[in-house]
Amino acid sequence: MIKLLIADDYVLIREGLKKVLKDEPNITVVAEAQNGAEVLNKLKKSQANFVVLDINMPVKSGLDVLLDMKRLYPNIPVLILSMYPEKTFALRSLKAGASGYLSKESAGEELVVAIQKIWSGSKYISASLAELLAETVVNNGKPEVAHEVLSDREFQILCKIAEGESLKSIAENLSITLSTVNTYRNRIFEKMKFTSNTDLIRYCLENELA
Repeated sequence: MIKLLIADDYVLIREGLKKVLKDEPNITVVAEAQNGAEVLNKLKKSQANFVVLDINMPVKSGLDVLLDMKRLYPNIPVLILSMYPEKTFALRSLKAGASGYLSKESAGEELVVAIQKIWSGSKYISASLAELLAETVVNNGKPEVAHEVLSDREFQILCKIAEGESLKSIAENLSITLSTVNTYRNRIFEKMKFTSNTDLIRYCLENELA
């Protein structure tokens, strides 16, 4: 039996996903979470063996939760559900350990197929994501989007800066020093060829990262 934990901050989305799954004999929803921090707590308390995870979660981002899950619960598969196009987060999610990536637009038609395929031991990759992966291979591994050159931590800090979070707050939330945050910021600027926060914010808006 597939025992799902559904993590999304919108109750209507969670209810919609449950309706899509209600007639599946081998799938049951055993837990729900409305923010990233809740996911790890619910995993401790429930018997969930599969997680459907929104990438854009409050308190703790979906990508952060995914990285924590792969460390704490490496055998529990994760299907990322996102409103963002594949080029924004899909490659990074797969590299971080996700078993699949599905846009919310496609969830009604593809959710059951994606869950069943992942549960069988495969990865779930949509046609558009497969095309993106093929383009990356054709380009000798060079990603279509520039931010793929960033490490997970650099990418995390990029997004937090773009969302308006101060460097001091980022340091406190990530339990690292302010000096370390500044080092990551400098690396981001160097790799992305930014000259100011304005450049960073503009890039993130243009690429739907903020």
